[in-house]
Amino acid sequence: MAIEKVNCFYPDILRPIDKSGLEKLSEKGKANPGATVTLKAKTVCEGQFRNLTYIRDLAPYVIDEPPHLLGQDTAPNPSEALLAALGACLSVGIHANATARGIALSKLELALEGDINVTAVWGVGDLSPGKHLGFSAIRVAISVEGDAGAETLAEIIAHADQWSPVANTLRNAVPVDVVQN
Repeated sequence: MAIEKVNCFYPDILRPIDKSGLEKLSEKGKANPGATVTLKAKTVCEGQFRNLTYIRDLAPYVIDEPPHLLGQDTAPNPSEALLAALGACLSVGIHANATARGIALSKLELALEGDINVTAVWGVGDLSPGKHLGFSAIRVAISVEGDAGAETLAEIIAHADQWSPVANTLRNAVPVDVVQN
């Protein structure tokens, strides 16, 4: 997949994170280690498999299915969106940790792929007992460059992976309650 390089004010490094803002967030987290927030989203089906998800005051986030899964192919499907969320979460963590260590990154790209059995077709297809639902494996390949050595960058990647909320949500069982209003 080709990625177009966008011209910006920082042609040799990624647009920097506000280090003092990052330090303030860090101190706030250290002062309130048990604090939690509740994130909210509202999904509205437009029809067929195209859904609009509303988050904060942002434009709706579109989710659809590809034609081979009977969608219009106008947006990522839910499983692809999950991969995107994981990639973005890891990227944020890597960039934040590099910034905290005084390292400027010039390249940060994550290639994600996941293996998923879709034969259950959302519960109307093959419903064999013991069928594995969801991803059976996810792989993330990270290409990162900056003003630090390979070993230091590998440490930052490992640390970001260890503390990634999305990666840990995928690794650890989390209760999910689905109810009708």
